[in-house]
This record gives sequence, C-alpha cells and structure tokens, in this order.
Amino acid sequence: MAERSPKLQRAYDLKSKAEAETVYDEWAADYDADMIEGMDYVAPANAANRLVDLAGGDPGPVLDAGCGTGLVGTALAARSVPVIDGVDLSQGMLDQARARGVYRHLNKADLTQRLDIADDSYSAAICVGTITDGHVGPEVFDELVRVVRPGGLVVATVAHVWESRKVGEHIDTLVAQGLVHLREADEWESVRGENVHCRIPVLEVR
Repeated sequence: MAERSPKLQRAYDLKSKAEAETVYDEWAADYDADMIEGMDYVAPANAANRLVDLAGGDPGPVLDAGCGTGLVGTALAARSVPVIDGVDLSQGMLDQARARGVYRHLNKADLTQRLDIADDSYSAAICVGTITDGHVGPEVFDELVRVVRPGGLVVATVAHVWESRKVGEHIDTLVAQGLVHLREADEWESVRGENVHCRIPVLEVR
C-alpha cells in the first residue's frame, strides 16, 4: 500500500484525547482543502446520502456526532434535512462547522463519555470518521443508540478497525440485547485519493 498523506497518518496515530484536540484544532482551517480537494474524502457524503435514502427523506432531527468541520451537515442540508445538531471534541473544528450555517446547535463533547443529551432526543444519529485508528471505539454506538428514539437510525463509518476493535462483535451484542436491528454494514469508498475504504453499519433502534 502506498504511504498515507502525513496529515491523515497523523490523525490515525493519535494517542490521547489531548493530542486529538490539539491536532484537529491546528488542522481545522485547512481540513476541507486537504481532505476534500486533496484526498477526495467521500465518506461524509456517502453516509449522509445513505441515511436520507433509508429514511425515505428527512429523517427528523439528526445528531452529527464527531461533526468536524461540518461536511456531513452540509451533505444532509443539501438533501433537505432541516434540523441538524453537531458535537465534536475540537473547538477549532466546531468553529468551522458553525460558519457553514447548517447546524441548529453545535457543542463541544467527548464521544468516549456520556453525552449531555437526554434519551430519545433525535430521530437519527450519524457518526463519520471517528470510529477508526487513533479515535473512538465501538462503545460510541451505545450513546448514539441511547439518544435516538425507537424506530430511528444510527449510521456510522468504520475504517480499518472493524475486526481489530471488535466493532462487529459490539454491534452483535447490541442486537442480542434487543436494542437495535442491524440493517446493513456494507463496504464503501471513504478516502478515494488514499484508497481507504470503510464499512457503513446502519442500526435501527428498537
């Protein structure tokens, strides 16, 4: 496999939340140019389109968990989704997302901890680019399922770590507990310019 872009590899090599916050704060202003123009990052659009297609249109209020600069929110807004809230660890990334004007609320949050969001607050949640090397593990699904009301969808991208972080096993546990139904977990392109693929599991909350 060809060497990764240094910036992308740095993100995959993150070792702590403090390091992640620093790296993304520093990267925020150039992130879109680097990822979209430089690397053809298609995961945000792919996941957002899949959510809207499976919901048959506007899924209702959507939580964009790990929203970054707002690429997912922009893709959802382009599909006429009117109510989108975002959370992210990096204030720099949140500032970029706010400038897009597509989010109702944007708040700083750590996806490895319980979110300051009431149960059943959203009709759907989407999480793109966070379940991967150097970021968060499959435990984030527990919180996303908690904040999405029954019948709602949770859509995420999982790059590199489906087996190593036992993502599939974690989802199977949620299924066995009767909390979700796994509708699909297909492989999609993620970062075309870096030949990165991901799975996009879609969970229907029970």
